[in-house]
Amino acid sequence: MRAVILGGTGAIGGALAARLAAAGWSVDVTGRDPESMPQELAVAGVRFHRVERSEVPEIERLVGGGADLLVDLVAYCGADVRALLPVMGSVTSPVLISSRAVYVDAEARHLNSAEPPWFHEPIVEDTATLPPAGDDVDPLSREGYAPSKVAAEHVALDSGLPVTVIRPSKVHGRWARNPRTRLFVERMMRRDRTVTLADRGASIDHLTGAANTAALIETVAYAPGQRVLNSADPDTPTAEQIVRAIGERLGWDGSLELVGSGSDPMVGDHPWRSAHPIMLSTSASERLGYSPQGGALELLMQEVDWVAELISGPIAGC
Repeated sequence: MRAVILGGTGAIGGALAARLAAAGWSVDVTGRDPESMPQELAVAGVRFHRVERSEVPEIERLVGGGADLLVDLVAYCGADVRALLPVMGSVTSPVLISSRAVYVDAEARHLNSAEPPWFHEPIVEDTATLPPAGDDVDPLSREGYAPSKVAAEHVALDSGLPVTVIRPSKVHGRWARNPRTRLFVERMMRRDRTVTLADRGASIDHLTGAANTAALIETVAYAPGQRVLNSADPDTPTAEQIVRAIGERLGWDGSLELVGSGSDPMVGDHPWRSAHPIMLSTSASERLGYSPQGGALELLMQEVDWVAELISGPIAGC
């Protein structure tokens, strides 16, 4: 079995490459910078190729006569996917990574709207999404990101190819480009006495472990088909539970200060802050045969350990 992962050196790509290589797959990953290739992947036999996502002829040459799995982690708009359709057509199971940011609530509010959305139950895949953006919209802007992801989804799903679109939530894992745990790891490792959390640490913003998404993609690889699937951890810890777990992992002996909404909205701000709980349903993935590899806090510690090593070396006993 052969897999090609576009943008394969980050959290999801790295977790997938490691998982497939361990299972005996032949794995090729692309990226901009050879230095971003984790040494662990190279040791596992994963091959790195310095190829930009826009260099479609190079991707076509890499895929060659075909592959069993092609995962696109770096498509941001319809034009990106449209250019790659001929290559996707030669692959048994093409997978496009999208985002939960595409969803809108009953009042058409979304994650980047002025007023926060309120989903009163776990979000299923047929929940309404934003209208797709045109090719003239900047997909890397706050306003353009989600509509551009919708456009990418539409191009993929309208192609007639057996493309699986995967919508993760807040991704965590080793090799994350911007690990959300880093601020807390830094503060706890320098032994700050107090960490403050807004909204009394009660907010819930569903996490997605890269290892769980990797397991879902492997499931899809053996069952090609045109579909949309959410990817999220099997549980939904609160911000307080997340930060306490980080502290316990690092042996931090400080205290959490849980504060309400005060006059300064930045006091106690954190990456898992949400005005209303945001949860994704993963029932469709489970019906396909997917099994999560671990709970949110268990998998989050993989990122915590990795970040701690980046800062000061391995944690004793970890």
